[in-house]
Amino acid sequence: MAGSKEIRTKIKSVQNTRKITKAMEMVAASKMRRAQERMRTSRPYSERIRNVAAHISHANPEYRHPFLVDRNSGNRIGLIVVTTDKGLCGGLNTNALRLALNKIKEWEAQGEEIEVCALGNKGLGFMQRLGATVTSQVIGLGDKPHMDKLIGAVKIMLDGYTQDRFDRLMIIYTRFINTMKQEAVVEQLLPLSGDALGAPEGSWDYIYEPDPKVVLDQVLTRYVETLIYQGVAENMASEQSARMVAMKAASDNAGKVIEELTLIYNKTRQASITKELSEIVAGAAAV
Repeated sequence: MAGSKEIRTKIKSVQNTRKITKAMEMVAASKMRRAQERMRTSRPYSERIRNVAAHISHANPEYRHPFLVDRNSGNRIGLIVVTTDKGLCGGLNTNALRLALNKIKEWEAQGEEIEVCALGNKGLGFMQRLGATVTSQVIGLGDKPHMDKLIGAVKIMLDGYTQDRFDRLMIIYTRFINTMKQEAVVEQLLPLSGDALGAPEGSWDYIYEPDPKVVLDQVLTRYVETLIYQGVAENMASEQSARMVAMKAASDNAGKVIEELTLIYNKTRQASITKELSEIVAGAAAV
């Protein structure tokens, strides 16, 4: 059995660790509220631009934008993987990257070629270790999503679709459901299906200025960028929620370890005192 000094050192070490995890839990809880608020406030904009894109796409049958046209080959895929830059958030990144790995193996088994855009340091490192073709990347996103940081990598993927480098553009991110539950999902960004845009009620007629192509290019590109931005916002809200839960579990476990070590320390101290008393009594009896 370890000595009293070693046990006291272990208790002190666990107490220091508990202070750190408790502080991280409180910080994550504060950031979580702000991240959830940003995610919720961006949803109305996403819904509104989806309605605008749906109306415009159905109101101009004489011109079909490339984002709306299904391609028959379908053997090249662009994949955007959204993860966090930091760890200590439970199984958040593990679940998303496991989903990405399964999908990549499934697509490769079907003979499909894959280009990856990594948003987040964890996903970038995983894809590099996997040996995937990383076309674009963004790391250091911080605690708040900024479109100016994402736009460069996103434009590379959109240009790749427009230039026929791949026939589908997919995104994998962690969808925020509630504080205790987050779900890794894979969604198709391009081509935009009817289910994604939805069918508008009634028929709409527009006067395009300067012309339909320019308007659709702007609206549909903005729509896809909004979907990606929303995915990043959802992932950030999920990250802070998962980190808060993970740090709370770590703090609780540290408390249990401290209780167990304290009990062992008391037993060791009691045994030492009993031994000393026995030696004193035995010495007195011998005299």
